[in-house]
Amino acid sequence: MFRKMTPSDVPEVLLMMREFYHSPAVLHPVPDANFEATVREVLSGSPYADLYLLEWEGKTAGYALTAKSWSNEAGGPVVWLEEAYVTEAFRGKGLGSLLLRQLEEEYTGVAARLRLEVEDDNEGAIRLYTKMGYIPLEYRQMIREL
Repeated sequence: MFRKMTPSDVPEVLLMMREFYHSPAVLHPVPDANFEATVREVLSGSPYADLYLLEWEGKTAGYALTAKSWSNEAGGPVVWLEEAYVTEAFRGKGLGSLLLRQLEEEYTGVAARLRLEVEDDNEGAIRLYTKMGYIPLEYRQMIREL
């Protein structure tokens, strides 16, 4: 099952976010306050972010956090897959592919492009994304914290 987060999901979502940000899939951990702010934003009905839960056999197996923006380059709305996480107990069951297919269905006709980031050493994720039709962009991403 693939569904949007509800208020009753918050404790489990916060736990998965902590696990994700303490995994090799990310560059560095972030404060719990960031997770709490994200959950508040999503639950407020924000037009900018959605959070989906993936359930398998009645148990929460992972989540996906998306953010929306506009892209002149893409010619329309872009959905960023900010985070995709499958808990360790459910890995190797094809749920990453299922999660990506569900997101594509959710945003078909809404967005011109799905976009994501991946660490160079996350070879499993790169294989999955390539298999699902994602192609590398040769941009160097830069940020400035405000």
